[in-house]
Amino acid sequence: MAGPQGLRPHDVCVLLQLALKPGLTFRELASSVGLSLGEAHNSRKRLEAAGLLQEGNASVNVSGTLEFLSSGVPYVFPGRLGSETRGVPTAFSAPPLSEQIQSAESVVWPGVHGTVRGSSLEPLCPGAPETRESNPDLYRLLTLVDGIRIGRAREKRLALEQLESDLRGDDQP
Repeated sequence: MAGPQGLRPHDVCVLLQLALKPGLTFRELASSVGLSLGEAHNSRKRLEAAGLLQEGNASVNVSGTLEFLSSGVPYVFPGRLGSETRGVPTAFSAPPLSEQIQSAESVVWPGVHGTVRGSSLEPLCPGAPETRESNPDLYRLLTLVDGIRIGRAREKRLALEQLESDLRGDDQP
């Protein structure tokens, strides 16, 4: 039997979705993040092998997840801004960061249904642009992770503070 594979970018989407709704079936998980059933299963196995999910019940290791999001993701899945295109706002161009950071520039995930023009950023999972409408809670978390991936020190700090509050279930904004 082959050993565990390294994490893939869409595993971050799966991890965040399981943090939002821990009891999802593989079918629900696959649908909510836009993956095949088999890839949702494989993703969960990789996250368990990495220690970010508890084996068997898929409870999220919140402390480990926050450490991975702040210190691992920017290096393992760095964000590289591309050419200007139409798309769905992310990072500091999307709430909640856009409510705290004023910028003349926009960052977007390229997509035909996007309404904003800005520098393109490849999303961590292929279905990310659709989450804005279909899964707003996941969209929010993914935009915060993008704030960590491409942000400067202040943006990263604000994104991490908000992620910690959201993942730990704090009621404060």
